[in-house]
Amino acid sequence: MEGRWIETAADRTRNSPVPSISRILSMIVMSVVTALVLLALVTQAGILAVQRAFPPQGSMVEVDGATLHVVDIGPRDAGLPIVMLHGASSNLEAMRRPLGDLLAKNHRVILVDRPGHGWSTRARRQDSTPQIQARMIDDALHKLGIERAVFVVHSWSGALGARIAIDHPARVAGLVMLAPVTHPWRGGVGRYNEIMATPVIGPLLAYTITLPLGYFVAESGARNVFLPQMMPDGFVRDSATPLLLRPREFIANAYDLVTLKEAVAAQVARYGEIKAPVTIIAGEPDKTVRTSIHARPFAAMVPNAKLIVLPDLGHMVQNAVPDRVKAEIETMIGTITPAQAAAD
Repeated sequence: MEGRWIETAADRTRNSPVPSISRILSMIVMSVVTALVLLALVTQAGILAVQRAFPPQGSMVEVDGATLHVVDIGPRDAGLPIVMLHGASSNLEAMRRPLGDLLAKNHRVILVDRPGHGWSTRARRQDSTPQIQARMIDDALHKLGIERAVFVVHSWSGALGARIAIDHPARVAGLVMLAPVTHPWRGGVGRYNEIMATPVIGPLLAYTITLPLGYFVAESGARNVFLPQMMPDGFVRDSATPLLLRPREFIANAYDLVTLKEAVAAQVARYGEIKAPVTIIAGEPDKTVRTSIHARPFAAMVPNAKLIVLPDLGHMVQNAVPDRVKAEIETMIGTITPAQAAAD
């Protein structure tokens, strides 16, 4: 046997590619875990920085299943109050500047962070439908002593405003809808929203990459929503949009969006029940919420609806034509007040 090499089990193990592959896989796993941990730490630091930069401006109202952040501005004794509700991917600041501040010169204006958005919280992410949020907002207004109001709603909250008018008609003196969502549409709401609303995977991504990545895309995303108008300088900062990048709000927003189509499909048949006066203002080139799918069919179904479709107007109606919106709100209030006085 002299000169013959005898391969042992140890030699076979040492020469096998399996240990090398295992080491590579272990290194990859450790690198991914390390990156996720670092991103999670960056996210937590980012949350603190965002919340310090955009602190709550109003008071908190406890309702069943949520704590709502409410900002109450303008003269308290100015007659019929105005309640403003923002759309998806935003908070009450998106309604406050410039429209809310403009209205508050002569009217009491109540701005609400919807459940799970801005500084409002909700106990269950699944409480995402207009029906549930309508009940929460109605409860909050009751606690604030707001018995009747004109509601001004934008985008996602078009469905919410309609639901409040259906389920809580005594609360709604009038409804002004800006580029509202009201009907089912073809397609979805973006693959990333569907992923974010997925158990385990959604929270994992939200608590690691959403906030760091969001800082780079928030400006361009907001700019696209304004088209064909130009986004005002400083809009992302002035509207406190970075609050959306916090994990719990980003996930809540995703749930709101992925459940909306089914929710509006369930309430469409009841739109004819709305008795309050309704004014709808929308733009024909709005590519975010198409007027032909939402505003026009809704106006045709509601008995006391007035539809205003403006050419060359995009999705951010309250920013693009605030004076026109203010004039329509005040016209509505001027009609409601004498009618209410006669009824009393």
